[in-house]
Amino acid sequence: MSGINNRNIVLHELIGLEVDVVNSSDHDQIGIHGTVIDETKHTLSVRTAEGIKRLVKKVSTFRFVSGGKDLIVEGKEIDFRPHERLEKSLKFYKKRKL
Repeated sequence: MSGINNRNIVLHELIGLEVDVVNSSDHDQIGIHGTVIDETKHTLSVRTAEGIKRLVKKVSTFRFVSGGKDLIVEGKEIDFRPHERLEKSLKFYKKRKL
């Protein structure tokens, strides 16, 4: 998955990426690690060693790993349907730094 960087991660396909929950208002989600296998408007489904977990996007901060890079994303930046994210996440894309 080349081409993903800190700025364009909010516009990119997330399925298949490795993810960690680094912060969340739902304390049960903090520390969950796995691979994104599905995405809806408000959730990410992640395959973990303990099984499939559904994570609420809006209340969490995620660390995605791509190409050896750690990319931190606030859930509110990706809290859209996957096919709508390109249009709606542009405001976050413009604010993010490389």
